[in-house]
Amino acid sequence: MKVALLSDCYLPRLGGIEVQTHDLAQHLVIAGHEVEVFTATRGPEGEMHGAVTVVDDVPVHRLAARMPWELPVNPRAPAELRRRLVAGGFDVAHVQTGVVSPFAWDCTRVTLGLGLPTAMTWHCMLAGVAPVFGGLRFIRRWAARGVAMSAVSDVAAEPLRRLVGPGASVGVLPNGIDVDRWTVGTVGRSPGPLRLVTAMRLAARKRPAALVELVAEAARQAGPGSLTLTVLGDGPDRRKVEAFVREHDLDWVSLPGRVSRDELRSRYAASDVYLSPARLESFGIAALEARTVGLPVIGRSGSGVSEFVSHGVNGFVVSSDAEMAASIALLARDREALETMRSWNVSHPPAQDWSRVARLAVGEYERAVGLARR
Repeated sequence: MKVALLSDCYLPRLGGIEVQTHDLAQHLVIAGHEVEVFTATRGPEGEMHGAVTVVDDVPVHRLAARMPWELPVNPRAPAELRRRLVAGGFDVAHVQTGVVSPFAWDCTRVTLGLGLPTAMTWHCMLAGVAPVFGGLRFIRRWAARGVAMSAVSDVAAEPLRRLVGPGASVGVLPNGIDVDRWTVGTVGRSPGPLRLVTAMRLAARKRPAALVELVAEAARQAGPGSLTLTVLGDGPDRRKVEAFVREHDLDWVSLPGRVSRDELRSRYAASDVYLSPARLESFGIAALEARTVGLPVIGRSGSGVSEFVSHGVNGFVVSSDAEMAASIALLARDREALETMRSWNVSHPPAQDWSRVARLAVGEYERAVGLARR
């Protein structure tokens, strides 16, 4: 197949959709498909206005415009996108979307207008805004016109299923991971405090300040010197988190900033438990990476983390910050339970390996082709 991947955001921007779209392109190529990316994100040298850059052997059409704060928005992109899709002879389009994705939605209107089979994957939690989307009704119209809808987890798919109505189906196309790259095998643990780690954008939606506060409570429950916390990543809430750490004299909390994937893997391997405090986490790729290294994951119920964490088996799925603090304190005291969970993760690789996810994506493309023919 010749596949057009369409996304507001792409490399060099860093984020979940950007990295996942890039990795999907790579693994589709490995599987023998031809792929081109269309995005409203500028290139590494500021390329825009339709310039084509090549990222890891995949052509990337930079349909970006000069916008404040380099927002990935271009109201003039549809005409040029239409021309390029027609000239490119694509078999299917795959739209990557979030809660607010104006470029991706423009792309969907273009592909439907061309009669190009279209798959659309939602990388977000729609539950809180479902009434708004229900009132606008464009999701239901797109599904009725043959867009093959999917979400990155079952919990993210559920509100989408209500929006599209009983006449259309919503698949689950999970985020992918290179399992071999993240597997480190059995790692000997040295004595010392429970080493907690998380990786996130330091923004309100991810709840970094709430995380530090609940870990401080866990430390009070477990006793002095019982644990450490490393928060990897950067973002607008960094100063708020740093201020809390200073005010409460939490010298066991470190914020190294954003790190490479290789360093992330090394830091996970040197840690004991991964924490995922976000309530509105549609999938949780960082948590999955840590789980693949072997770390027990403590995440929130109602989030995508429950797709790969079984409560009490390879981590904990909790319903409140108080429960998360109590689970941390429990593992700080019970190292046997910690090692049992870690051993389970090491011996049971996750199902979301890219080889499988790429096949699922192709299945969505075939579904889109069938819907377009109907």
